[in-house]
Amino acid sequence: MTAPCLVDVLVPTCDRPYALAMTLTSLSAQTLRDFRIVISDQSHGPGVFDVAEVKAVLRLLKAGGREVQALRNLPRRGMAEQRAFLLARASAPYCLFLDDDVLMENDLLARMVQAISEQQCGFVGSALHGLSFIDDVRPHQQHIEFWEGNVRPERVAPGSEAWARHHLHSAANLFHVQTRLGLERDATQLYRVAWIGGCVLFDTQKLREAGGFDFWTELPSGHCGEDVLAQLRVMERFGGCGMIPSGAYHMELPTTVTTREVDAPKVLPVSTAACVDRQAASGACGKPGL
Repeated sequence: MTAPCLVDVLVPTCDRPYALAMTLTSLSAQTLRDFRIVISDQSHGPGVFDVAEVKAVLRLLKAGGREVQALRNLPRRGMAEQRAFLLARASAPYCLFLDDDVLMENDLLARMVQAISEQQCGFVGSALHGLSFIDDVRPHQQHIEFWEGNVRPERVAPGSEAWARHHLHSAANLFHVQTRLGLERDATQLYRVAWIGGCVLFDTQKLREAGGFDFWTELPSGHCGEDVLAQLRVMERFGGCGMIPSGAYHMELPTTVTTREVDAPKVLPVSTAACVDRQAASGACGKPGL
């Protein structure tokens, strides 16, 4: 049996074969080589693995010694279930949840692993630059709070003062900040976040101890914010942070999650302690009345 890699890269995908091929190509160029890729496809029809461009990149990865698991996960039961499906297949110490429309600089995975191994925190994220907004400079959304010393646990919840940190990740705000400060990739700094979308490296065991995405059963299939809720719960117990300069770029494609009536962190407990208390009291943890 093959020994686990250092990182499992977990990629949920749906109806985006060409974007997926570009994302996988950027993975093939990573300087850190000790990783495995697990792709979970929920596309309509035959799926992405029958598309020539995806097949070509999968051959490239396998020829370079990368293990790739190409899986189908149907029927679709929401993104929380999709992420739980992927996490259940992770065996590496670290797992990178990577969206299927993200381009990575070639040293990004190595930098993220270095940061999380030094900090021993729950997650390190690389927020996505939206470069179509390169000329849209928003100083009022560029406040950044750097960590001084080690990353520590903190509780962030919807509506709290810290919740406003998410504005830093809109448009090209983070790109403008790192450019203004003259930050280089060999001098990574860590900062406080509300959450990070699209490219987040977790300590696999810490994510599982915080409940992972097991809350999927408490949500309708039409939901959003499942990645946010998981990060908030990990951050409360183990701490989490963003990394600047970021090396992740968003393709800025239309979302494939079109039904978003239920926002997970607004209907389920953010605190894992509160979740345990509610489970003990009612046998369920914040299941919405849907």
